[in-house]
Amino acid sequence: MRLPGPLLEGRLVRRYKRFLTDIELADGTLVTAHTPNTGSMKQCAVAGHRVLISAADNPKRKLKYTLELIEVGGHWVDTHTHRTNRVVEEGLRQGWIPELSGFEVTAESPYNKSRIDFLLTKPEQRVLVEVKNVTLCCDTTVACFPDAVTTRGQKHLRELLRATQEGYRAVIFFLVQRGEATAFTPADAIDPEYGRLLREVVSKGVEVLAYKSVVTPVENRVGARVSVLL
Repeated sequence: MRLPGPLLEGRLVRRYKRFLTDIELADGTLVTAHTPNTGSMKQCAVAGHRVLISAADNPKRKLKYTLELIEVGGHWVDTHTHRTNRVVEEGLRQGWIPELSGFEVTAESPYNKSRIDFLLTKPEQRVLVEVKNVTLCCDTTVACFPDAVTTRGQKHLRELLRATQEGYRAVIFFLVQRGEATAFTPADAIDPEYGRLLREVVSKGVEVLAYKSVVTPVENRVGARVSVLL
């Protein structure tokens, strides 16, 4: 999907209060940008990293600017978590994810006490897909999730397991935003319970897929599948 544009280049000064970042623009102007990411942004929210931000014309907005991309290790990383599902939805609808192609796609489907990101349907088959945004690397070329303890993520894994027991096909889908990554693994050092649960639900029938995104200053789209190391 295309990113908002044109984007302004700057350098990250600091991130604070979780949703705020101070950015120094190329002309030296200091601006504050909204950061749509609730995670730690470990390895990404680092002072001095090159960033791209968008500017909104809406006078009712409290902050004019939004942080869109951060350059990490020579690759653009999309930390805008609100965009992640839209990127995956485009991939689903365009058939760029072969394991999940040929379905009718419904976003934000209620299931039990949760809302699962996607319900995929075709005659005699229902698939629940929960998407996670991956911006952390635990090794040079191995991306990992989460970047902070996530009780919500743990809950989603339990819900997917329950769905398999009720006749659904269930998939946990990791969108890997790190361009250098060739594999994915759970971040056991950060959230060991998430890693334990992920292995457990996969052993009981939940599928796990990891795909890299292709991120440029113009677009973010689903790219190639990467291996999963459990």
